[in-house]
Amino acid sequence: MFCCPYDNACFRAFGETAGGQAQTALSRLAGELGIYIVGGSVPELAGGNVYNASYVYDRQGRELARHRKAHLFDIDVAGGQRFFESDTLTPGDQITTFDTEFGVMGLCICFDLRFEELARCMALRGAKCIFVPAAFNMTTGPAHWELLFRQRAVDNQCFTVGVSPARNPDASYVAYGNSLAVDPWGTVLCRAEGEAAVLYAELDLSKVESVRSQLPILSARRTDLYEVKEL
Repeated sequence: MFCCPYDNACFRAFGETAGGQAQTALSRLAGELGIYIVGGSVPELAGGNVYNASYVYDRQGRELARHRKAHLFDIDVAGGQRFFESDTLTPGDQITTFDTEFGVMGLCICFDLRFEELARCMALRGAKCIFVPAAFNMTTGPAHWELLFRQRAVDNQCFTVGVSPARNPDASYVAYGNSLAVDPWGTVLCRAEGEAAVLYAELDLSKVESVRSQLPILSARRTDLYEVKEL
């Protein structure tokens, strides 16, 4: 979350309803610059619940998509991180994709990335890139961060983009950082380190179809034996 500390004690206090300060700022910036913005995540207040939400705004500043984190981060790693989002947050119940002039894009948040079924559903909807606002910690980050982004990119033959807060050793939850972009072949196109940074990456979306035609994983699935489908 970029607008509050990542702490259960802060989510409701910093939460905002529709049209709140963070959402308004993201919308205005997208419209002023004529760009798409994937902003997130933000503690969202709705119906008495708190959601971990990410928003997408189009070139006119209109909300194009909204994803509420579906898989809550409840972990207790021996000798490492202990955190239970479910103490405060409510899970979302939607798979999120959105249309652009460049094609279909997907969106999920942090712990969602660990669930291949979610990424596969986005890929089957036609997603060429999956955007993931995320904050792995100093236990899971070194072990799994790059691995998971490359894995999802290779499994679904699409781009993956992970955006993390910079590392703050004084925070109650220390993020790993290391924002990155990965292509459909699993190649890391760019990667930050722990410090605050600005990354630029050119995503040649024609590579999605090129890789899928050369190595036809999605079309070669044995749906007579197994199936991943939306409910």
